Amino acid sequence: MVAPFSPPGAEDKPLYNADMPRRLRQWLPVGVALLAFLARLIPGPRVIDDAYITFRYAQNLLAGYGLVYNPGVAVLGTTTPLYSLLLALAALPFGGTEANFPWLALVLNAVCDAIACWLLVQLGLRLGSPAAGYGTALVWAIAPMSVTFAIGGMETSLTILLVLAAFYLYLVSHPTGAALAGSLTLLARPDAALFVAPLALDHLLASLSLLRQRRLDPGRLARQATAFVLPLAIWTVGATLAYGSPITRSIGAKVDAYLLAPDAALIRLLQHYATPFLGHKTFGLWWIAVGLALFPILFGLGALFAIRRNPRSWPLFVSPWLYFAAFSLANPLIFRWYLAPPLPFYFLGILLGGHRVASDLRRPGSAWLLAAAALALTLRGWWLHPDHGPDRPAPDMAYIELELLYERVGAELAGEIGPGETLGAADIGALGYTTGAVIIDTLGLVSPAAGAYYPADRNLYAINYAIPPQLVSDLEPDHLVILEVYGRNGLLLDPSFVRSYQLVQTIPTNIYGSRGMLIFQRKATP
Repeated sequence: MVAPFSPPGAEDKPLYNADMPRRLRQWLPVGVALLAFLARLIPGPRVIDDAYITFRYAQNLLAGYGLVYNPGVAVLGTTTPLYSLLLALAALPFGGTEANFPWLALVLNAVCDAIACWLLVQLGLRLGSPAAGYGTALVWAIAPMSVTFAIGGMETSLTILLVLAAFYLYLVSHPTGAALAGSLTLLARPDAALFVAPLALDHLLASLSLLRQRRLDPGRLARQATAFVLPLAIWTVGATLAYGSPITRSIGAKVDAYLLAPDAALIRLLQHYATPFLGHKTFGLWWIAVGLALFPILFGLGALFAIRRNPRSWPLFVSPWLYFAAFSLANPLIFRWYLAPPLPFYFLGILLGGHRVASDLRRPGSAWLLAAAALALTLRGWWLHPDHGPDRPAPDMAYIELELLYERVGAELAGEIGPGETLGAADIGALGYTTGAVIIDTLGLVSPAAGAYYPADRNLYAINYAIPPQLVSDLEPDHLVILEVYGRNGLLLDPSFVRSYQLVQTIPTNIYGSRGMLIFQRKATP
């Protein structure tokens, strides 16, 4: 085994195509990065509801309230304190709290994804396949799973960039930089630990080997440990003082509130790993069965090829499957952005496998053909004229119909919610951002009191989420906005709720099988 922090050897050197002109070799990765940047500017912002939560955290930080959702209520309901901080810093020269956060987030994410694509090219070169590196970078530049959450304002782009940086720095023997990137990754999203853990394990094994050989440099190890521990320690101390704990409420709240089949996450992940390049959009649903065998086999071949070239690369190829196993066992509700982090590594492994097969068949050009085919299939995930939102080309999975409804309702309620009045909702992002009201979060992400009402009676659920009637009765929001399906089997039938709340407006929508979006106001006490 090659010691992970030894000086770069032959296995670390990039593999360049001797037939490619030097100037082209220098500028082609930059061109791929530019493509990624433009592919996010073209659609413009199509903001996801959860991103509005992060925007409000950043706004309140700039306003002097601290990193909180409701001013004066010290609750950590975000999973991405680092991204919130970066957004706040980015907003300073553009109006502070009045900055255009959707566009700020889009540009920040576009920069992150551009750099990520450059890193993917470099990883492919170092692991022995220009075709795999460029192919992965090009696919990731336009992949709906990448673009959707970049333009959606989510922290996904930052998280993936930091993970890629950690792997890249690790492979080129810059352990301190890798440790710092890994530490920051955990502050961007806690589930990034599934990528950082294999790197940490390989570091530990290599350090023990060096210790046995009496070659371990204590000073070097101390610098690496400091780079990893210091950011986490600063956050842990600060968050404990501010909130009582550095652990976000959102993870536990979602686990308790959602009702799922025991194999729901497994089935969703199997479908996801079977269709990395969206082949089912071209060939039909039968392609899922093909992909269940084809892509894991190619990935395995690619992993073997890369690990033989550089034994230090094994954590990169373990991480997508560790992610798969952890989410399958935990069985959370799989939100779309949960599916993005393993994809660039999965792409790279598959295309490295294509390189291996092409080499075995003595047809090296076939590896480039596979990369081109992956790119062409992925483009099927775009539409030129979305049927809602801005009329600009965008990924078809960047649907924001629910967010647009909440924005509309929030704009209407902004002038009607009086000082000191509260707004209750299960989807709090767009409503909270547009109204600026004090929010009672019926899911419990930012309202700790709501957590006491979950897990709820299974009979209340018409879909995977329902609002317990007693929660509304006890917390008494002055206004309440819900999809009808959230209260169909419980809240809307509850006599106490019917007596206390007046239906003000019904907005037609069938999202999640709902029979409309309902706006209620609490009746005046006689």
